[in-house]
Amino acid sequence: MAIDSKNDVPCCLSQRWILSYISCWAFVMVYAIRINFSVAIVCMVDPTSNFNSTFDTSFNGNYTNSTESNVLINKNQGEFDWPKSVRSSLLAMYYYGYILLQIPGGWVATRFGGKRVLGLMTFITSILTLLTPVCARLHVNALYAIRFMIGFCAGVSFPAMHSMWGRWAPPLERSKLMGLSYSGPTIGVILTYAVSGLLCVYGFDNGWGSIFYVTGIVGILWSITWYFMIHDTPQEHTRITPAERRYIENSIGSRPQLKVLKTPWVKMFTSSALWACLVSHVCNNWTNYTLQTSLPLFMREVLEFDIKQNGFLSAVPYLCNIISANTSGHIIDYIRSKGYCSTGVARRSVQTISFVGQSACLVAVGFMGKEQRHIAVVFLSLSMAFTGLNKGGYVINHVDFAPRFAGTLFGITNTFATVPGMVAPIVAGVLTPNRTVEEWRVVFYVCAGIGIFGAIFFAVFGKGEVQDWARDPELEHEIDVMQPLKNPDDNTDEESNIYRKKFKN
Repeated sequence: MAIDSKNDVPCCLSQRWILSYISCWAFVMVYAIRINFSVAIVCMVDPTSNFNSTFDTSFNGNYTNSTESNVLINKNQGEFDWPKSVRSSLLAMYYYGYILLQIPGGWVATRFGGKRVLGLMTFITSILTLLTPVCARLHVNALYAIRFMIGFCAGVSFPAMHSMWGRWAPPLERSKLMGLSYSGPTIGVILTYAVSGLLCVYGFDNGWGSIFYVTGIVGILWSITWYFMIHDTPQEHTRITPAERRYIENSIGSRPQLKVLKTPWVKMFTSSALWACLVSHVCNNWTNYTLQTSLPLFMREVLEFDIKQNGFLSAVPYLCNIISANTSGHIIDYIRSKGYCSTGVARRSVQTISFVGQSACLVAVGFMGKEQRHIAVVFLSLSMAFTGLNKGGYVINHVDFAPRFAGTLFGITNTFATVPGMVAPIVAGVLTPNRTVEEWRVVFYVCAGIGIFGAIFFAVFGKGEVQDWARDPELEHEIDVMQPLKNPDDNTDEESNIYRKKFKN
């Protein structure tokens, strides 16, 4: 079967791009629901109870020190007098639930489809978010339970979406489609802190309550949109054009409608490709959680930045991350489409650049004092820009070497990669008892060392081609991306000459 020319296939308004837009919105909501409590708790607690945002960020995987400014501008009296131990436990409760459904969520999405899994769980988290103010005023134990359940349900988000991209993303468009989709978390961080800070001061229900109501309502609106606009596979979609359906089917080289019945667990866990993604995921998250939780404290205590007067600076690194993730995605796919390099070489190269660049910038930040604090922000922004490159590296690599099992694979790697969120901030705290420049430098050395190890490991073991254990045994043929047709006359479509069909038996 000839592959349709891309000139005949819809692009920006195609169903695969609509999936990217709406899934980006999904992850904006996932992160908004995750971190809104980090802002709200500042307004919920009586200011006279000696709220310590530094301690709380040790248990929260996000840029929560930027909420410190909200403490000073909050005009509402906190309703609760929770001690420090309670506040830290409430912030940690989400992550205790989050880690549990990674692998089961990926397996269920792979077997039954990611639309139902992601849509249902996000709808439940939105309802639970709406109930948060009620539970907080009812009893602190009810709040513990609801934060745990929100994290528990949200744990399926990335594995379920990875499972869907395994069925929807043509190989030569994966970097840009998934890069946009997974920019949602970063956008969610920026928007949530900006909007929640305003709601905390000017919102209804004593300010902090409105944060949960607004987030929950928007989450429900997303769930409705998702239900009517999105389908599990191109074959099930009622509005997709025949040209786009054929383009996706032939590009992926498998039957996206197939529901996976057996999971090759042993071959999966003994695959070097999986371990390359797992190690890279853990290494990246170690640095990522350190940046998100500890670096703002470094900027305040060592660089003596007044985040209240320079609030925009806290968003600049995240904006750089979004720009680099999406720009690099288009560049990577262009390079691959022209046949300049294979998928494996592209993934290994961009991930190595990401880790090495990120590590170098962090080490540079460690040598900056208050006299060079603006240069430190530049290096911090560059570090986050290099981090954004991983959207074209290990983040989407699961879909390259095992598209049928991408959801399960991401669930496995993200389970292990959640652990650094609990450990890295504690390690940073232990290494910086006196908060000196020299102590912080050690923190950045540790991050750089872990990043370099991740770069080497992925460069050696990362794969780009579909692994034998991940192929569809009943499929008549497989498609090898980036291999030219031996006889271009076999297919008159110029765009199709980048594929080679390998007929089995």
